[in-house]
Amino acid sequence: MKEGQKKSIAGGNIKKQRSNSPEEEMANKSGPSNRVKEERVSFIVSEATETDKCSSEGSSLSGFILKKEEQVEDEDFTFDEPCPKKQKTSRACLGHPTFSPSSAAQTLRNELNMNWDLIELLSNLTCVERWVCENIIMLLREDNTVPFVVRYRKDMINHMDADSVRDVQLVYQELCSLAKKTQSVIQTLKKDGVLTTDLEQTLRSCRSVDELDHVYAPYKKGSKLTKARRAKALGLEVAASALMETPQTLDLRKWLKPGVEGLSSVEEVATGVEHILADMIAKDPETLTHVKTLCENCPVTIQSSVSKAALKEKVQGKGATKGHKNTAAQAKNKDIDKFQLYCDFTCNIQRIQPHQTLAINRGESLKILTVKVNIPDRVKSDFSRWCLNSRWRPKTMPREEHHLILKNAVDDSYKRLIQPFLSRSYRTKLTSAAEKESIAMFVRNLRQRLLAGPVRGSIIMGVDPGYKHGCKLAILSPTSQILHTDIFYLHASSQQREAEKLRYLMSKYSCTKVVIGNGTACRETESLFADLISRGNFHPLDVSYCITNEAGASVYSVSPEAVKEMPDLDPNLRSAVSIARRVQDPLAELVKIDPKHIGIGTYQHDVSTSALKAALDGVVQECVSFVGVDINMCSETLMRHVAGLNVGRARSIAEWREQNGPFINREQLKLVKGMGPKTYQQCAGFIRINPQTSTVSSLPCVPAKAAAKKGKGKAVISVSTSFNPLDQTCIHPESYHVAQRFLSIVGGSTDPIGSSQLRQRVENKLRSSSMEELAKTVDTSTETLQLITDGLTQPPGFDIRQNFGQADFKQGIVSMSDLQVGTVLTGRVDNTALFGAFVDIGVGRSGLIHKSNITPDKLPVNQRRRSLALGPGERVEVRVLNVDHQRGRIGLDLIRVLQ
Repeated sequence: MKEGQKKSIAGGNIKKQRSNSPEEEMANKSGPSNRVKEERVSFIVSEATETDKCSSEGSSLSGFILKKEEQVEDEDFTFDEPCPKKQKTSRACLGHPTFSPSSAAQTLRNELNMNWDLIELLSNLTCVERWVCENIIMLLREDNTVPFVVRYRKDMINHMDADSVRDVQLVYQELCSLAKKTQSVIQTLKKDGVLTTDLEQTLRSCRSVDELDHVYAPYKKGSKLTKARRAKALGLEVAASALMETPQTLDLRKWLKPGVEGLSSVEEVATGVEHILADMIAKDPETLTHVKTLCENCPVTIQSSVSKAALKEKVQGKGATKGHKNTAAQAKNKDIDKFQLYCDFTCNIQRIQPHQTLAINRGESLKILTVKVNIPDRVKSDFSRWCLNSRWRPKTMPREEHHLILKNAVDDSYKRLIQPFLSRSYRTKLTSAAEKESIAMFVRNLRQRLLAGPVRGSIIMGVDPGYKHGCKLAILSPTSQILHTDIFYLHASSQQREAEKLRYLMSKYSCTKVVIGNGTACRETESLFADLISRGNFHPLDVSYCITNEAGASVYSVSPEAVKEMPDLDPNLRSAVSIARRVQDPLAELVKIDPKHIGIGTYQHDVSTSALKAALDGVVQECVSFVGVDINMCSETLMRHVAGLNVGRARSIAEWREQNGPFINREQLKLVKGMGPKTYQQCAGFIRINPQTSTVSSLPCVPAKAAAKKGKGKAVISVSTSFNPLDQTCIHPESYHVAQRFLSIVGGSTDPIGSSQLRQRVENKLRSSSMEELAKTVDTSTETLQLITDGLTQPPGFDIRQNFGQADFKQGIVSMSDLQVGTVLTGRVDNTALFGAFVDIGVGRSGLIHKSNITPDKLPVNQRRRSLALGPGERVEVRVLNVDHQRGRIGLDLIRVLQ
């Protein structure tokens, strides 16, 4: 790869340099999954009209790595006028391809230098149309973020959602990584002097890392010389070729060399020929494809059992127990009990569940389980018959001894080379599919958690419950400002006195909502508040409470972000503040915490760390961008997750805001250090300028020359100093001129954005003319016009989270002792895992719905698909199956999903 290669865009005025980004370093072993994708939460928002395409790309593999933007002179922030070397793609419709330049596919193939077509293979692996894959690759190569593509380039991606685009991006990165690794292997083999033309073509035909490793394994340094290579070193490759081409002329006695190992007898010569043929058969792409097809039609199973080492340690643990000694063997014995379900487990590979695969892998890594893949004997017989009668049949009739050599070679190839390769391939595919499903579960849970509806306009008390160290309390204003913090010992002997202090404090600040963390002493604290409310202790206040997940609050309380935000506050009290803010504005608070500590999903330690981090960071960026941020109010931490921004650019925006006051309009972002045209294009549509937070009178006029002094090479930029009402909407600046034309048609203006009068005018116009006709009139696409109408008619301060459920506040508690089998309850999904969903039914503990109990036939037709993708925050109606009072666990059965 030639890093640092530069290319010119838009006439050569803007230069960009390619460099590796953290997301591009992720390349996981992967196999395509044939399962039907579950329903995903999709943000269907129309997008802008135009997208720019580069007509020429670099010729090195670095073209597949996202580029890093540099500050240079004469930056061009224009969106309205297409540049000379860019192609307009605004007229694409749903289901109709929008092609990039015809040479793009060939260019991609030349850059990878592989024997397969990247676009075609990507389309086959992802089940996405070829033209869509081509457009996604082109958009990614131009530094476009996934949120920007999904919202403003929807016509180019056939209205795919963010998860689907990320799936294509992941497979694309894996194929690029495979191509890069292939080039490295070829260079290594060439340097070692063992590269042949046939071997190079075989390597370039590999379509997965497994296939590449299978071909390259015999040539790795440090590995033993294979049987085939030893036979080739003796010169028997000519004899093997003769057996296939002209077997009637082959005489093995001509190769005899007395005293030379491997050539001293006819049997040794025949064995060497068998090894060469076996190696040829095992590396032939057509042969591997055929044997995989045979396996697809047979019941291939995966089997796990207790390892001999684990059984031995279990016996030692029993002996140690008799001697009353706490040894490592006893701990190992407990670990074996955890894997009791998989000590004698057999399942068809097509039916095994993802969580079962991850559990088996964990047991194997701990050396508790041994795992093997069982391929039916029928596959071997069918494979041998096909090889001898079709693919590896000599061109002329061989003699009996030659036919025996070929038969032995086929059997040896299958048993020694192909069968182990198939086992590794199945294990890799199962693991990859399970990891992807686990990560998808994380993504769904995190999205639901981040998009929980905020509770605005209320003074809230956050409670971090505890016994010995007391309950930490924090009272916050409606704008999340800390009003009071304290520690109450509600579970001590002085409970009555503490309750009186609590009543005084809530009356002083008129606090009516209490948020209790679900940690230690949660049930007791909830019971106490329920009892105080029922006795009218807080009268005349109408107090209610809710339980929220406090996972990650302790980690955040000692983080640098928390220290910077609350320097004078005790870490224990910071956790109470975090708990309260999780209900006031879940998105703004949870982005401060590493997603792995939020308590979502399962098996986070068994999946690829880089893949998990990339997926979770991507969904955080997606949620923050689609919700939008008020640039004059949001924290620097929240700004980092806006599409196109990073830590440095968020810091520059915060510094500009501190030095110059609030932003008046989006154009002033161009004056910020590090804000180039591409960055501005990616982030502008997700940044809001609300009139309530942009005080025009107090903002000094920032001259362009002063801004130019901040950064080297920053061009003199002329920006407006007046407020633009469109800046508070989701309409992208590149579509402002279209919005103005549409307003002139409907007879409105931008002043009353979201007003009932403007909404009425737009609706009347849409009733009299279709969206397609209006789009042609204003010279744009229907997707862009839909986005514009949404932005003009949505009320000021519109938040997409208002369609998602808020925290459930209540005033009473139901004891577990009151529950009976068959009781029907209403609850809210608290968390989902690969094996089930946990539902909060208001008794202080979550009940578990096993996936096996979520049967679509129990639900109405319109809810069947949705029930299979339950996510945190969804309200459901459930039936109690069993109650375990000792463990505090409840088994539930799903009745229906509530709207």
